[in-house]
Amino acid sequence: MPGALEGLTVIEFAGIGPGPFACMMLADHGARVIRIERPGRPGRFGDNGNTDILNRNRLVVELDMKDPAAIARVRELVREADAIVEGYRPGVMERLGIGPEVLLADNPRLVYGRMTGWGQDGPMAPLAGHDINYIALSGALHTYGQAGGKPQFPVNAVGDFGGGGMLLAFGVMAAVFSAQRTGKGQVVDAAMTDGAAILSAMTWSFYGNGTWKDERGVNLLDGGTHFYDTYETADGKWISLGSIEPQFYAQLLDKTGLKGDPEFARQMDPSAWGPLKEKVTALILTKTRDEWCAIMDGTDICFAPVLSLAEAPSHPHNAARGTFLTEGGMVMPGPAPRFSGTPAPVPKLASKPLD
Repeated sequence: MPGALEGLTVIEFAGIGPGPFACMMLADHGARVIRIERPGRPGRFGDNGNTDILNRNRLVVELDMKDPAAIARVRELVREADAIVEGYRPGVMERLGIGPEVLLADNPRLVYGRMTGWGQDGPMAPLAGHDINYIALSGALHTYGQAGGKPQFPVNAVGDFGGGGMLLAFGVMAAVFSAQRTGKGQVVDAAMTDGAAILSAMTWSFYGNGTWKDERGVNLLDGGTHFYDTYETADGKWISLGSIEPQFYAQLLDKTGLKGDPEFARQMDPSAWGPLKEKVTALILTKTRDEWCAIMDGTDICFAPVLSLAEAPSHPHNAARGTFLTEGGMVMPGPAPRFSGTPAPVPKLASKPLD
């Protein structure tokens, strides 16, 4: 059965990180994504360990962009496409002769997706950077970490993927929807600084309403409380608790035996959070992770064990939903979200040459 994006054609200029992730999202759900690669890259078609999950479900054409014939081929492909995605610094595509003015003239309905860290304009637009820099400038990185400690970056999930690739995928599809109604394409300027900022919208809401201190590890959702945090267990593993609502908090106290301690009635009193966290920390250390799972699984405490990459795919919930799958010898996340009428095809890890 075809996916939800069957019939959509996207031209992808090979890159790393957020651009490929955006195109993976589109390809997972049935879009025909043609990836333009430099000639001679090994393993592009499944040989020699083609194991980049972000590049799954692709058709590939190898073109030397310094060759005028390659530029002509790109323009030929784009005339029949719905969108292109590129992740170069501002001005690179223009210097190649395939900037938005040229390609939108060739195909007025084209959506021209541009993925950068700083954006297409602004004083930092031409500079190099990485995820850690983009989320730093957006204010997001300042909010991640323990009280009194340094900022802790969440690998490259917030800039590259949440604030980058996912933002671009949404932008491309929004612009395609517009083009289908109006007949006019446009440029999508997806910047990871913008994306990281918008992912923090709720934090900004709390901050603007005076309920969020502009410091790390002292707030409701950043580890400042005793009821929303991770805790080490007796076997050196970890669990997560998120018992915010009163009814869930009551279950937490009941299952941990803390119900009789009157100090825990001060759930939303920030002055009590530090001492109460010390008590919860000491208590959780008395049992192994599996022992706490036996106590808390199946309740509304808002609990989950902190699973490693090796453990997560085999958890009964993930296994039941098929959250992970194995293809080409690699375990990988399956396509998401789920569609009831047009489920995503089973992904193929190896790329195929364009006919």
